[in-house]
Amino acid sequence: MAGLILFGAFFVLLLLNVPIGLLLGISSILTLLYENLPVSMVTINMYSATSKFVLLAIPFFILGGNIMEKSGISQRLIDFCKSLVGHRKSGMALVCVIVACFFAAISGSGPATVAALGMIIIPAMVKAGYDKASSTALMSTSGAIGIIIPPSITFVIYGSITGTSVGSLFASGIVPGILMGALLLTAMMWMSRKRELKLMPKASAKERWSSFKDAFWGLMMPVIILGGIYGGIFTPTEAAAVSALYGLLVGLFIYKSIRIRDILEILKDSVSQTAVVMFIVGTASLFAWVLTVTGMAASASNMLIDICNGNKYIFLLIINVILLIAGCFIDANSASYIFVPILFPVAASLGIDAVHLGCIMVMNMAIGLVTPPVGVNLYVGCGIADVSLKDISKAVLPFVAVSILTLLLVTYIPQISMAIPNLVK
Repeated sequence: MAGLILFGAFFVLLLLNVPIGLLLGISSILTLLYENLPVSMVTINMYSATSKFVLLAIPFFILGGNIMEKSGISQRLIDFCKSLVGHRKSGMALVCVIVACFFAAISGSGPATVAALGMIIIPAMVKAGYDKASSTALMSTSGAIGIIIPPSITFVIYGSITGTSVGSLFASGIVPGILMGALLLTAMMWMSRKRELKLMPKASAKERWSSFKDAFWGLMMPVIILGGIYGGIFTPTEAAAVSALYGLLVGLFIYKSIRIRDILEILKDSVSQTAVVMFIVGTASLFAWVLTVTGMAASASNMLIDICNGNKYIFLLIINVILLIAGCFIDANSASYIFVPILFPVAASLGIDAVHLGCIMVMNMAIGLVTPPVGVNLYVGCGIADVSLKDISKAVLPFVAVSILTLLLVTYIPQISMAIPNLVK
C-alpha cells in the first residue's frame, strides 16, 4: 500500500505538471504519514542530504559557468573553432559540436550550454544552409554532452550518493562525451549531404593565431580544473571554487567584459539556480529514503536480481530501458536519487564497476535532456530559435538514435569509459 501511495501520488502530481521538487516532497510526506513515520524526518533527511561537503561543488560550478558565460567566452570559443574548421563542408556543424564539448567542460550543465551557444550558433547554421529545426536539434543534443564531459554536476551527485570518487567519475565521461559528439556530427553530415551549404572563407594562419589568443583564457579553464584534480593539487570541490575565482579574474582583468556592478547579478542568478538544484536534491533524497525505509528499494533490487538471474548484460539492458523512459519525465538529479539506491546494490552484486555504472546512468540522463515531453534542452532550443516543439521533436530523432548507439557502446564496452579512470588511479 505504501508503494501505491508513493508512486500514485508521484504520477498524479506529474500529470498535473507540479514541479519535480514539490511532487517528490509531497509524495514522500504522504507516504510517511500513512506509515506513521515521524514527519521530523523530512527536515532531518533534507538537511543531511544537502550538507555534504562534496555538494559544495554544485554552487561553485554553477557560479563559474555563469561568470564565464557573462565574460563572452562563448563567442570567443566559436570564433576560434570557426577559424579552424569553418571553411570545411559541414563546417558550422563541426563548430557546433566542438564548441559544445569545450563549453561543456566549463559549465557542467546541458541547458546552460544550449543557452550560451545557441543564440550564436543556430542562426549561423541556418545562414550556412542548414534546416532550422535540425540545427536547433543538433545544438540541443550537443548541449547534453554538458553533463557527460567533466566537470558535471550530475557526476557530483552520483558520487555523493554512492561514495564513488568524483575524480574517477569525471574521467569516465571524457571519451564517451567526445564519442557522442563525433557520432552526432556524423549524423548531421549524413542528413545534410544533399544540401547546398555555404562555405566560409579559410582563415589565415594570422587569423587563427589571433582567435586562439582571444580564446586562450577560456580554453585554459578545463585544463586548470581537470589538471588540478588529476595532478592531486585539489579535490573536485576545491576545483569548483578555483574555477569560479579563475573565471571572475579573467572576466574582470583580462577580457574586461565583467564590471564590478555585474557581479551582484551573476551572484543572484547563481543563487537562484543553486536553490532549485539543492531543493530537488533534498526532496529527491527524501523520496529515496522513503523507498529504502519502507523496503521498496530492497524489493525492487531483489526483483531485478531474480529477473537477471546473474546475467549482468541483461541487467545493463534493463537499466538502460528504465532510465531512458524515466528521462522523458524527470530530471537527471531526481533520477539519480530515485534509481541509484535500487540499481547500485544489484550492480555491485554482479561485479559492475561503480564508475562504469555512473557513466552509463549519466549518459542516459543526458539523452533525457532531449527526449519529450520534459526534454529541458529542447525547450531552451525552441525558445532561442523560435521553433515549435513538434518540429524539433521530429528533427531530434536521428540525434537521439546515435546518442543511444553511443550509450550501448559505452554500456557493453567498458573500456570506453574506464580507460582514463584506470590510467589516473
